[in-house]
Amino acid sequence: MQPIQVDRVIVNKSLQVLYLMKNGKVLSEFHVVFGTHSKGDKVQEGDGRTPEGNYTLDAKNPHSHYYKSIHISYPNAKDRKEAARRGVNPGGSIMIHGQKNGYEWLSFLSKYVNWTKGCIALSNEDMDEVWKSVRVGTPIEIRP
Repeated sequence: MQPIQVDRVIVNKSLQVLYLMKNGKVLSEFHVVFGTHSKGDKVQEGDGRTPEGNYTLDAKNPHSHYYKSIHISYPNAKDRKEAARRGVNPGGSIMIHGQKNGYEWLSFLSKYVNWTKGCIALSNEDMDEVWKSVRVGTPIEIRP
């Protein structure tokens, strides 16, 4: 059976949930964790925050340092402008990914702790579902 291709991904940081959407309806939802400083929008490289706003899932990497990764188009023009105003580097390399390769055995614990550098992390099993449902070019909205 061919997986359903979603037309939007919504992430709610306060609920720690990633929703796969199709035609405005939730098809699936997954528990996720974020950067070590999960409250607030990403401001600069190294702040441990996950960005908030509207982006695009613009690349997939099956050979990532983590179990599969899907790149989020952060920073966008607004993020770059704000970082320039502050005189900082906005950072980049924000992904949706599974567990760090070689540390899968910690997944029972890592789902309770915000441990990434700003990425959105899921269990490897959940990442498989997201991976097969999301095409490159799918919009993603990350809410506070």
